[in-house]
Amino acid sequence: MIVGRAAQIQALTAMLDEAMQHRGGALVVRGEAGIGKSALWREACALAEVRGMRVLTTVGVQAEVQLPYAGVGHLFRRLRPEFGAVEGESPFRVGVEVLDLLGGLDEPVLLAVEDAHWLDRTSWEVLAFVARRLESDPVALMLTARDGEDVDRLLAAAALPELRMEPLEADHAGALLDQVAPGLSPALRERVLAVSAGNPLGLVELGGLAARSGGAALLPSRLPLSTRVERTFAGLVGELPAATRALLLVAALDDGDDLDEVLAAASRLEERPVTADDMEPAVVSRLVSVDEQYRLRFRHPLLRSALRQSASAARRRRAHACLAAVVAGDDRRVWHRAAAAADPDEALAADLAAMAIRARYAQAAEIALAAMERAAQLSEDPQERGSRLLWAATTADEQGDAQTARRLLELVDETRLRPADLARLSWYRETYLGNGWTGSARLGVFVELIDTIRRAGETDLALEALTSICLRFYWTNPDDRTRLRFVELAELIEGPADDTRALCALAQVAPVERGASCLEGLTALQYRLDLTPRERYDLGFAASALGAFTLSNTFLAASADALRAQGRIGMLTQALTSLAYNAAAAGDARAAVSAATECAALATETRAPVWALQARLQLGMAEALRGNEEIATEIADVSEKTMFTAGMHAMLSLTQRIRGINALASGRFEEAFGHLYRVFDPGDVAYHPYLRFTLVGHLTEAAVHCGALDEVGAVVAELTPIAAQSRSPVLTTGLRYADAVLADDPAAYEAAIAADLRDWPFERARLQLTYGGWLRRQRQAAESRPLLRAAAAAFDALGATPWADRARAELRATGESRRKPIDAIDALTPQEQQIARLAADGLSNREIAERLFLSPRTVTTHLYRIYPKVGVKSRSELAAMMAERSF
Repeated sequence: MIVGRAAQIQALTAMLDEAMQHRGGALVVRGEAGIGKSALWREACALAEVRGMRVLTTVGVQAEVQLPYAGVGHLFRRLRPEFGAVEGESPFRVGVEVLDLLGGLDEPVLLAVEDAHWLDRTSWEVLAFVARRLESDPVALMLTARDGEDVDRLLAAAALPELRMEPLEADHAGALLDQVAPGLSPALRERVLAVSAGNPLGLVELGGLAARSGGAALLPSRLPLSTRVERTFAGLVGELPAATRALLLVAALDDGDDLDEVLAAASRLEERPVTADDMEPAVVSRLVSVDEQYRLRFRHPLLRSALRQSASAARRRRAHACLAAVVAGDDRRVWHRAAAAADPDEALAADLAAMAIRARYAQAAEIALAAMERAAQLSEDPQERGSRLLWAATTADEQGDAQTARRLLELVDETRLRPADLARLSWYRETYLGNGWTGSARLGVFVELIDTIRRAGETDLALEALTSICLRFYWTNPDDRTRLRFVELAELIEGPADDTRALCALAQVAPVERGASCLEGLTALQYRLDLTPRERYDLGFAASALGAFTLSNTFLAASADALRAQGRIGMLTQALTSLAYNAAAAGDARAAVSAATECAALATETRAPVWALQARLQLGMAEALRGNEEIATEIADVSEKTMFTAGMHAMLSLTQRIRGINALASGRFEEAFGHLYRVFDPGDVAYHPYLRFTLVGHLTEAAVHCGALDEVGAVVAELTPIAAQSRSPVLTTGLRYADAVLADDPAAYEAAIAADLRDWPFERARLQLTYGGWLRRQRQAAESRPLLRAAAAAFDALGATPWADRARAELRATGESRRKPIDAIDALTPQEQQIARLAADGLSNREIAERLFLSPRTVTTHLYRIYPKVGVKSRSELAAMMAERSF
């Protein structure tokens, strides 16, 4: 019976009962070492079994922390024996597989994970991903974790509910001590209670020690409780036979729990046969247990650390070498060889480096980082050592761990680097040890560093550097000399003929000077079938920078589909941001909300605050288009503060865009013009030379209503030759509207509407609205009505409600009424809208779940909620309704 944990048991019981009712959830039990987490873990397993739940368990093992998916492999191997064979998959794709696997069970399940702080990071990511998606599944997930800064960071990112384990209250502590060590003298009993401070493991172990050895065993009092308990364990182990001690040491250092493996390694360590009989003294002493599958389990994690600390370094290295000789799996063998190595070993370093690259490809970045750092430590070649440290620093930065990146850079000996690596070091020091890339002053330095890499013959690295810096150019407004030097450099790098990186970089850095040629190159690539998801993403972003949103979406949609299938959520987040930007810039509020909402959720999932900010900015634009002024204002205000703090001044143009469209939607036209014009003014901090291309139509519409057409005329005069040079589709379309408005002539309106505007439904509708209103004021009501009807329908389909209302108002002024449609889809959440669209497209629940990283049961639950909200009863009715609202 567990003493003093009634509240915690009640919380676990509630979680299990909720799971039985298909309301799954997760709970992380936290506390210091020995606080009783393991006892509560066992109690939860027992409670689940009483309820008829299937119980799947695993234990985090410190030695396995470098092995991708070791934890989830152990957890699910009873359901699918081959589950551990997932190398190369991302944690998010594995998470979808787990949800699918759990969805196929016909019974409630408890997933019980002990010592989650020692799970490999890929397994932690999988379980955290799954935990957030159990809302409609009969699954409970319980994890125990020891307190610590690393655990704090993991749990903060995972956002999982926690259950704290505090020390036992005095009466409960006394009751437990009396159970395990009855008959202690009052003085000794009080001493144990004081020393244990309510820690159950301390009460059990130190109480037993006091009963056997008296009060002297509790000295010295200055030692932490965990150290005392470790010493207690070490003392118990010291009384065992030599072969048993060898077995326990090998098991403590092993990254698996297979008894036969431990026996084989221990036999090598002892240089004589060691059998299962030699483990029996440890089993009898209750230090370890061995189950029916011959899996070895330690009584408490502190015993593992006691065994490691009590063994000499030479003994530990020899044990690792013995394990390296018997373990299965190349990566496991490499880790044990690395742990056994006392001196530099270039061959071993190369093996570790290769393993790090594989882990990074599999998105196991923390494992990649640990492997490459150890490879650097073992490197004999100083140039290889420096290169590996730079690689590890880059990986740390990708994880958001700037502290580790700085530490690794400080270890690099710049006097022993290759020229290309020396350039990289200078670049990284500017980035990681300086003030980042705020402003344009350092962009010239980076350009010269890339040229150094190019001249060193490192073509691939130079091309990679181009693509990594071009986005900064786009959002930093550098001077023309620096920008054109980048263009010159990009055109000097002679990459493979089919390499698209220089093209993508030029499109972002010189969308005017090289816009026409880049657009031609991108158009020719849209039907290539051999492009990777990354290449498609880069091409999509490049096309977006040129204002070719339909072309951009062709690349981005294909990239997003492939990235979803691979579970590469980090890059998928970026692709969705670009899709949201394109939709918002083109006036498609519905598509922008859908993409931006999903992007924001995934950015939170992957801890990518910059992309989360971008998603919020696109969402703010979409909400402004929809007429949700309060939400859009809040997004603009909060985002502006963030960007000012970070020095992202050029991106302030995005907040001015939101404010301008907000005012335009509300009919505050003079205010709208003021906000938008700031983006066109080179002397304003919110000026952006390329974002203004997307705002010409909005600026002109505001000017029509507030009498600022002279200012628009000057803008048109400036941008017309730029449009001719760049051939930017978005700028050309905006100028077409502005020219018609400035001409104030039916022929100009007719010519503008007759142009090919299939890719620009918002701009076509705006032309129809403006021209229809012009005709009405010329008392040509009959001619205006078809234009105004078409405009209202298009704006409704795009979700641009204020413009649709304006078109209906103009139509009423002609004597014709048009009712505002009741669109039930708007009552759905963004996620429900996504599910509704995919279901209407014919995807099964399982396919929708895989696409949106949900469980199939969650999709089913959402559909049951969606049908009554939109007034349908089946998928076919939903498809018909969705088809009616498309245009």
